[in-house]
Amino acid sequence: MTKATETVAALGIFFIIYFIFLFGVVPLPDVLQEEIIPVLPWWLLVTFGTYSLGTVGYNVFKFRDCEDAYHELMAEIQLAKDDLRSKGITVVD
Repeated sequence: MTKATETVAALGIFFIIYFIFLFGVVPLPDVLQEEIIPVLPWWLLVTFGTYSLGTVGYNVFKFRDCEDAYHELMAEIQLAKDDLRSKGITVVD
C-alpha cells in the first residue's frame, strides 16, 4: 500500500468516525455532542497550524550559515558555465 493510499484510508476512517459522532448515531453526553464535536476540525486545524509555525520558527532560529556549501555551489556554477562556454553556448555572468 502506498503512502497516499494509507493517508486517504486514515482520513476516510477519521471522517466516518467524526460524522458518526457529529450526527448522533452513537449517543454521547450532551456537552460532547453539542459543544466539542462540532468544533473538533477547527481545533485540529489550529493545532496543526501552531505546530507548523512553531517548527518553522524553531528551524529559522537554529539556522546556521553554510559558508562551505556556498563556496562549493559557486564553484559548481562556474564549472557549469565553463563547460557551456566550451560547447559554444553564450553564458552571461
